[in-house]
Parts: sequence; structure tokens; C-alpha cells
Amino acid sequence: QVQVVESGGGLVQAGGSLRLSCAASGSEFSIYAMGWYRQAPGKQRALVARITSDGTTNYADSVKGRFTISRDNARNTVYLQMTSLKPEDTAVYYCNANHLQRSWWGQGTQVTVSS
Repeated sequence: QVQVVESGGGLVQAGGSLRLSCAASGSEFSIYAMGWYRQAPGKQRALVARITSDGTTNYADSVKGRFTISRDNARNTVYLQMTSLKPEDTAVYYCNANHLQRSWWGQGTQVTVSS
């Protein structure tokens, strides 16, 4: 079982920045695809950004140019650098580790952007 733990959420004003971190347990982190998802009240959980084991990234259109996903395999950690935050970025952000048909989720971290 892989434990996934997010941190770094909080309250920020519009235009501000936050960096989320996600630590995953185990010795196979480097082979996992890692993703950040978010869920706003009344909405479905949706992909924000994803990074594969070889470093390929993809982003939701709504965050392209503002968010950057990266990973540090030595630390078993993936990051989401968020800049130019907007009120519509307010959501619970979840980290996901995925390999083949196995998938693990964290508990989520709240990000609130005030206008």
C-alpha cells in the first residue's frame, strides 16, 4: 500500500502563489505517474496536471502557463507550483500516484483564493 500525503494548501489572495507538495511512500516512486486533481464544491474531481515517470507533463487548459508540476524522485515528492491564482482555482487539491492498474490517492489539501 502506498501512502500519499499532500501539504501546502492555504488561503491566498488572487494573483498570489502557492506550492503544493505530495509525498508518496515506498521504493517505486520513480516509476509512478503522479497527478494533481482538484474538486470544487458541487463539481467533479478533475485533472489539473500530471507528470509521467519520464518527466512528460500535461496540464488542464485552465492552468496552462500558471501552474507547473515537477517531481523529485530522490525525495519521493511531486510539487505543484501555482502562480497568478484566481478565485476559480479554489478547491480541494488531491494528489494521485498511478502505475499500471494501481492507483493511490491522498486526503487532499484545501486551496482558497480570495478576490
